[in-house]
This record gives sequence, structure tokens and C-alpha cells, in this order.
Amino acid sequence: MTENHPGVADDAPAATRGFTLNHTMLRVKDPRVALDFYTRVLGMRVLRKLDFPEMKFSLYFLARLADESAVPDDTGERTAWTFRQQGILELTHNWGTEDDPGFRYHDGNAQPQGFGHICFSVPDLAAAVRWFDENEVPFVKRPEQGKMKDVAFIRDPDGYWIEIVQADLLTGLGRVPASAST
Repeated sequence: MTENHPGVADDAPAATRGFTLNHTMLRVKDPRVALDFYTRVLGMRVLRKLDFPEMKFSLYFLARLADESAVPDDTGERTAWTFRQQGILELTHNWGTEDDPGFRYHDGNAQPQGFGHICFSVPDLAAAVRWFDENEVPFVKRPEQGKMKDVAFIRDPDGYWIEIVQADLLTGLGRVPASAST
């Protein structure tokens, strides 16, 4: 049973059966820097790269895969397969931005705020924090900082925030303590 709140439809419309959230897109200044971060630091793999020379941009589709052997070898089949997956990160590179030292994308957390972050769940938050420190990944918030404990936020090379959580540490998140509810 899912939660019900004002504005939530009673049932998912039948017409939406089979809909899947496939990917989230982030624009990146320099694909080499972004790909290094997402593949080396976060362990993602590039499923497919699509170039659009007439519009001067490239798309990189990345994911964490349980079984890399499931990825089709044929490029057309790989493209279709990629668009059937869940939890994909699309990095969009507009050609030439990497050559402009002053170029920067809005990260969504500066004013005016909009987009906030993406999130990775990890099996061991403390080990992940050590790994990020070893790789000199900048933190927005460490797990012990602030009012919300056991949640970290790091920044990718383009300044986007990435939330890092360990699911079993979050069982009490958002619960009102019994003494506060009386």
C-alpha cells in the first residue's frame, strides 16, 4: 500500500500501465571530467552515447548494472534496451562548453532554487564517505552535520548535489518522536 495525500489520485490510471521512469538528465560542461567522476567515483557504466552533430550536442546514458552481460552488443538494440531501463542518468554535453573557462551550469540549489539533487543508496555510508574523501570529492554536508543525520550530500564536477544514503539507517527518518506528538 502506498501513501495517500491531498492531490494523490485514488488509483493509477490504466492508461499509465507500463510507464517507467527511465532517466534524469544533467547538463555537463566537460564530458571527460563528468564521465571520470560518475564511472570512477560512483561506479556507473556508460550504456550508450548518442551524438547529434547537426545540433552540436552528445548524450551519455549511464547506470549501475547488476549484470553487464545483459547489455546488447548491437547498437540499435542497445539503444532500445537503454530506453527500457530504470534509474538511468543522462549526461548532456553541449559541444564547446568545455573550452569556455567561465562557463557554468546552474546547479538548482543556488537562487532561484529549482532542481535539487539526485540520490545514490550505498550499502555502507561510512565506507562511502571514506571513498569520497580518498577521491577528494567535495561535500555539501557530511552525515554527522546538520539536523538530518546519516545523510550526506556531495558535489559532482559541475556542482550538482548528490545525496548519499544507507537505507537501513533511515528507518526513523521523518517520524515524529512520541514525546513531540503529545
